[in-house]
Amino acid sequence: MIDTRNALGVSEVSDDLGAAGLLASIRSERQAEDAAAARQLDLAARWADLHPPESVHHAAAFTVPGFDHEEPIAGAGCPLVTEFCIPELGAVLGISTTAAKKLIGHALELRHRLPRLWDQVHAGRVPAWRARLVAETTIHTVPTLTVEAAGWIDAQVAAVAGKVGTAQLDRLVAEAIKRYDLSLEPRPDFAAGEDHEDFAADQYLNHDARHVTFDTSHVHYDGLMRMEAELDLADAYDLDAAIQHGAAALKALGSTAALGARRAAALGDLARTQTALDLHTQGTPAPAPGGANLPAAREVVLHVHLDAAVTGEQTVFGPTARLENGQRLALLDQVKTWCTSSRTKVTIRPVLDLNADLTAETYAIPDLIREQVVLRDRTCVFPWCTRPARVCDLDHVVPFDHDAAAAGRPQPGPTATSNLAPLCRSHHRLKTHTAWRYVHLRPGVFEWTSPHDHHYLRDRDGTTALNPPTPPQTTGPPRIPQPRRP
Repeated sequence: MIDTRNALGVSEVSDDLGAAGLLASIRSERQAEDAAAARQLDLAARWADLHPPESVHHAAAFTVPGFDHEEPIAGAGCPLVTEFCIPELGAVLGISTTAAKKLIGHALELRHRLPRLWDQVHAGRVPAWRARLVAETTIHTVPTLTVEAAGWIDAQVAAVAGKVGTAQLDRLVAEAIKRYDLSLEPRPDFAAGEDHEDFAADQYLNHDARHVTFDTSHVHYDGLMRMEAELDLADAYDLDAAIQHGAAALKALGSTAALGARRAAALGDLARTQTALDLHTQGTPAPAPGGANLPAAREVVLHVHLDAAVTGEQTVFGPTARLENGQRLALLDQVKTWCTSSRTKVTIRPVLDLNADLTAETYAIPDLIREQVVLRDRTCVFPWCTRPARVCDLDHVVPFDHDAAAAGRPQPGPTATSNLAPLCRSHHRLKTHTAWRYVHLRPGVFEWTSPHDHHYLRDRDGTTALNPPTPPQTTGPPRIPQPRRP
């Protein structure tokens, strides 16, 4: 087999390989991929070693939506990492800051709390992705696993070379909680001397897992979104009955949609005070035409961007629209359906010229300028960040000088669309307190420079790395730190 490397260092194989040669090449590439992933984990842990926080208040953590507390990126016993070192690692890897947090957290969890699994990853016996699934579980288990409990799970998982499924891993976690007498909180109704040996594991297994989650990251182009929920059993049966009843009512009212589509429509109908009931009044006298006396059941406040062309005196719209909500495409017909459904209130926003340079004399940003910048940039403009611009801070790229007017000097950082950019709170703090810097090249186009002189171009189409610096030459292989066993 002929195996060469191109200018980028990517392996190239001969085109005349037979079946056996192709299989051998595929296996070799998978082994190289696993070895590279293991090496990346090791390098991520070393990057963390170089950046301890000045205090616990500067340590990286995950924010928990809907709660006031934060979760650490790795379990108890792992070293803390300063939050400001993580975005640069994510930027060079082409991933978000959140994904970089997970990479570093998994690396530290494996090296310090799951050392047997760590060794197997670097020996090529367990792929990095499988070990990271275990690390993700041991980091975020409730109640928190001690070093000893994590070490016990490590021994069990390593014994089978990491080949455990989700259910089996959950059972191991529950057993570790019971074995090491972990608990969430003491139960107040224990009588003196009452046996509570099984309470910790039972409390974990009975932890309230109810949730309703909308997968906003995978919205189908025709306007469909996946929802997942775990409900109380009685609530689930009641909801199923209500959905089935709603689907039957839609069919009786003339709907020809499939049962699955009618069930989905019935679920949405529950959120809008059963708009299908309006259909029952069709053809019968009503207090006001079209149900005008009823409150709006749906208020459409979607920011929709359409491609349009003017033909004569008629405006012709393209077949698709881009929704600012979720940054996804939708069919124009789907948008029309949302706006023409029963008892729908439609809010139309004025059209803004995204290339106009609007200015204000004050530091406070007027609503019109804020809206223009949000529509122009769509997301946080930090490399690889996808946080929607509407929930971001608006940053003065060149800082606003609050004393300029009083001192009679020109304002270096005006409140103008040419000097404003949306930054999520995390990256706004990063720009303010670290050596990261950026410039606004033209409307919606920014160039970022990292503390280690990596450059990134960010526009509405995404992020592009620009001429990364040449890595320093080293003499001899780098030292590999030995894992600390619990």
